[in-house]
Amino acid sequence: MPQTPPFAAMFDSSGYNRNLYQSKEDSCGGLYYHDNNLLSGSLEALIQHLVPNVDYYPDRTYIFTFLLSSRLFMHPYELMAKVCHLCIEQQRLSEPGLDKNRIRKIAPKILQLLTEWTETFPYDFRDERMMRNLKELAQRIASGDEMYRKNVQQLLQNLLRKLATVSQYEEVLAKINATSTDRLTVLKTKPQSIQRDIITVCNDPYALAQQLTHIELERLNYIGPEEFVQAFVQKDPLDNDKSCYGDRKKTRNLEAYVEWFNRLSYLVATEICMPVKKKHRARVIEYFIDVARECFNIGNFNSLMAIVSGMNMSPVSRLKKTWAKVKTAKFDILEHQMDPSSNFYNYRTALRGAAQRSLTAHSNREKIVIPFFSLLIKDIYFLNEGCANRLPNGHVNFEKFWELAKQVSEFMTWKQVECPFERDRKILQYLLTIPVFSDDALYLASYESESPENHIEKDRWKTLRFVSKVTRINK
Repeated sequence: MPQTPPFAAMFDSSGYNRNLYQSKEDSCGGLYYHDNNLLSGSLEALIQHLVPNVDYYPDRTYIFTFLLSSRLFMHPYELMAKVCHLCIEQQRLSEPGLDKNRIRKIAPKILQLLTEWTETFPYDFRDERMMRNLKELAQRIASGDEMYRKNVQQLLQNLLRKLATVSQYEEVLAKINATSTDRLTVLKTKPQSIQRDIITVCNDPYALAQQLTHIELERLNYIGPEEFVQAFVQKDPLDNDKSCYGDRKKTRNLEAYVEWFNRLSYLVATEICMPVKKKHRARVIEYFIDVARECFNIGNFNSLMAIVSGMNMSPVSRLKKTWAKVKTAKFDILEHQMDPSSNFYNYRTALRGAAQRSLTAHSNREKIVIPFFSLLIKDIYFLNEGCANRLPNGHVNFEKFWELAKQVSEFMTWKQVECPFERDRKILQYLLTIPVFSDDALYLASYESESPENHIEKDRWKTLRFVSKVTRINK
């Protein structure tokens, strides 16, 4: 996968180092360098820099960075069309009686570029225009040699397999969402004795933490690196006609992952608020504290934060009599780890430790790093908002995009880890499809467990009971 750019040291702790621009810059064909690091360039020069020739092949970090960030300025299919045009024109691939020796020199490099593009950004090729350009260029290369024909065929087969897999995954997600919508009536009308709960399905907190890690890693794996950029696409100031990909934000896998975090938080709150007896609610709280602690040990910070968020939701946190029966020392430690103060300093320290462990790991178990995803998106958002995409002279601010690529490439490494734990279909099914309470249903269950303590709570309870009654009558 893309390596972390070696020039990250250019950036000081505040991100963008303006002092670099006080030094003399070296200019090379519309590209500006400082200490051999590419800082900026015109869009056309950057596109040209991506295209290989007989004597040149772009650095992998540059390929990843430019393919990632270029969609802020143009659609991927437009970039692909320009790359194809440059390859064909510069290597005279459209000429009749094509020199096979010339093809043999350039074909491996063009093939390598197409391979890196299709492997790292396969979702770009869901666009028929992308696929058409890819096939056209691949065909010109393949015409020169049987070996290249086989390589092209392999490239296309691998790409189609990836696209088929993601389509199947999205179908599965749609089915899961259809069955796991809020079914308050189902939950409220089932007798308590036959209502399943999480501890009945899985009484081992360690096993549940492992199954949560399965879900996290599977969903992470389907997020394309481009989704981080496309989530923040805005109009390019130098282009009056189009909103550079903003009209078709392709972020469905990223959004599905954020929805999973929310679902897990509401699942935790539902499981705590549902039991009638105080001691049962306390037992569920202690159970989730142990699950969260194991998630921390595994390196699954996203599930950990979702669980802590669920336990801090108002319908749960107001259950004072229930919490009085809970040994909260372990929970206090977890809350301290995920404390948002000082820009999540404690969490970031723990994440760095997990990332370091991952680099020297001897097993997949030690390689697991699942970041608190909403914070990762927030960091990328502020990086994007904090620096301009273009410099005053109209050049693309490539220094910003090195930093963006550095953050995304680290995530790319983490998402490739295979989950070392055995899958438990029954537990996974429960976690993904069991109905969860809405906000109103959580408050209703909470007030029924422990009576309202003030006028605001009493008024809310009255309203919720009335709405619930009307809903049942209408059904």
